[in-house]
Amino acid sequence: MTQADFLKTPFPTPVTLPAEDISGPGRFFNRELSWLAFNWRVLDEARNTRVPLLERVRFLSISATNLDEFYSVRVAGLMELVREGNATVSDDGLTPAEQLARINADARKLMDTQQTTWSALKREMEREGITVVSRSRLSKVDLAYLSEHFLNKVFPVLSPLAIDPAHPFPFIPNAGFCLALELERDSDKRRLQALLPIPQQIDRFVRLPGEARFLPLEQLLMIHLRSLFPGYRDVGSCSFRVLRDSDLEVEDEAEDLVREFETALKRRRRGQVIRMSVSAGAPKDLQDLVMQELHVDPEEVVAEKGLVGIADVKELVLSERPDLLWPPFTPRVPERVQDHEGDMFAAIKQKDILLHHPYETFDLVVRFLDQAANDPNVLAIKQTLYRTSKDSPIVSSLCEAAEAGKSVTALVELKARFDEAANIRQSRRLERSGAHVVYGFMNYKTHAKISTVVRREGDQLVTYTHYGTGNYHPITAKIYTDLSFFTCDAALGRDATKVFNYLSGYVQPEGLENLAISPISLKPRLLDMIARESAFAKAGKPASIWAKMNSVIDSEVIDALYAASQAGVKISLVVRGICGIRPGIKGLSENIRVKSIVGRFLEHSRIVCFGNGHGLPSDQARVFFSSADWMGRNLNRRVETLVEAKNPTVKAQIVSQIMAANMADEAQSWILQPDGKFIRHLPENRDNLFSCHRFFMEFPSLSGRGSAGASDVPKLAHSFD
Repeated sequence: MTQADFLKTPFPTPVTLPAEDISGPGRFFNRELSWLAFNWRVLDEARNTRVPLLERVRFLSISATNLDEFYSVRVAGLMELVREGNATVSDDGLTPAEQLARINADARKLMDTQQTTWSALKREMEREGITVVSRSRLSKVDLAYLSEHFLNKVFPVLSPLAIDPAHPFPFIPNAGFCLALELERDSDKRRLQALLPIPQQIDRFVRLPGEARFLPLEQLLMIHLRSLFPGYRDVGSCSFRVLRDSDLEVEDEAEDLVREFETALKRRRRGQVIRMSVSAGAPKDLQDLVMQELHVDPEEVVAEKGLVGIADVKELVLSERPDLLWPPFTPRVPERVQDHEGDMFAAIKQKDILLHHPYETFDLVVRFLDQAANDPNVLAIKQTLYRTSKDSPIVSSLCEAAEAGKSVTALVELKARFDEAANIRQSRRLERSGAHVVYGFMNYKTHAKISTVVRREGDQLVTYTHYGTGNYHPITAKIYTDLSFFTCDAALGRDATKVFNYLSGYVQPEGLENLAISPISLKPRLLDMIARESAFAKAGKPASIWAKMNSVIDSEVIDALYAASQAGVKISLVVRGICGIRPGIKGLSENIRVKSIVGRFLEHSRIVCFGNGHGLPSDQARVFFSSADWMGRNLNRRVETLVEAKNPTVKAQIVSQIMAANMADEAQSWILQPDGKFIRHLPENRDNLFSCHRFFMEFPSLSGRGSAGASDVPKLAHSFD
């Protein structure tokens, strides 16, 4: 099956599996291997000639950064289980040791392909006038420039380190990059082993004067080695980079959560090395020395035949070459907001608004809070913060509101992986302004995206609420596809207030009118809706489920989808990343199909639509959006939201525009096969392939239309009738 006409095409002929696989662990794909398959799809975009050249370089960097994080967290966790002798099997029947063996085999192939891809991209870049040169290709003019650059901008921050009994091996931080050196003294030929850590604060590539020519920093250091080690010459060298276990362990009974996280962050920096990349052909004695000092086993070492630390190629994505980048795109401001001259409260008061980021600007979320901070009629603001930018305008608005005397409550999630330190800084900034800062639960991450503004209007208090599928992060909102829902519906406002009370007071909310939340009611609501759709199918009524997620791995949800498939429910899923479902298996999942979209924007929104006895698409469908993926952590160990869209225009926008376009996409879609492989079949003539990203860039959203009307906004749902 190809991706063309995903929903028009009949479900493929199901594949037969042994009975034990249908009822046993064989019915699931492995989580970690599924993630690696996703990163292969990301890497494939670096080889996709339909993508602009420097965007392909960016995709290569993203694939490397993704893999680093995967090793620092997921692989590190598996290694710890193996060290402890834990042989508990995963849902798909593999022990931690078996998973590690398969991961390492696949990841090494991935890293080899990254290097091959980098070599090909370098050749293409050179044809476009962007060159990464070696020191052997430098002119006298280049060398003179580099000498001055080295002395003024590099030399002051370097710390060359001899390795001997008086100079013990230094600590190399996570993602630390170093040169290991074997030196010989000119006067008496005495040997010296040394390290030259390369500070992460210095750019990896040094730009040469004139054209777009770049020299890797490590080669600059080798040119000026005698400035660092006078009287010595190089007789052997290699570069290496380490990844450390980056998961955090926090004491359950911590009296001061902020201080505990600060201590845990220091422990993370010194986590155990779980992978070391070293330049191929490294002198054996140097490599052995580094491995011994860092306590690295041979199976944890990767010899890189190319660039060590390939994630750094993102530095070569040059803004000065727009001809090699995606065409510029400016997010839209919905007409309804313009009709009200930018007044968010007036626009929301007229009717609920659903923004589809990045196609509609995230600036409106910032404006919503900025307007609240400066509105004398606003009494209170409550806000969750999971990830946000360094100089967050949202945090600035909250601080301004608190300083103006408004009641401001900010739920800051300290356990947002790799953003813990930033969130600690933001929480202290908020506290200094007079905001009330809470941190939620020790055992649960608060991943829900909620903001409420209480405003006095006449003799009433009106609650304006924002629910989102993505983070309050204005930078990532430019590339992540997410939904932002604004409403002044009283029931949704009450629900949001109850969730904030739950987060600050630990008392489970009762009587939620629309909202379902994990870890309390979200998963039961989801399972109930899947079961209802199965009942419609058994009663002979049309039965369909459309869903869009980042990951689907929870075994209970997957089994519910399998049961629905067996009942006759037609299930079409768009899953960007990890997917444990095996589609197209006879007697199990013949009515399930799965696609993955990887392209210019990162698919991040979570949506699920149920036909409700009318099939899909239908104006009778029940439509939900959520902050949660279908993973055990989101459904059982996080505070998440599931919001039902009841406004007819918002429902039509989600079903007939957003989901329909995702289902129709051909240009950047991969189809999951029963054996776990994702396949993309692209014809030679690719100019007319439908791209959902291009569609969303060209056409406005239904719910944002104001006086301009919605008659010129295309709907795609009729294509699937």
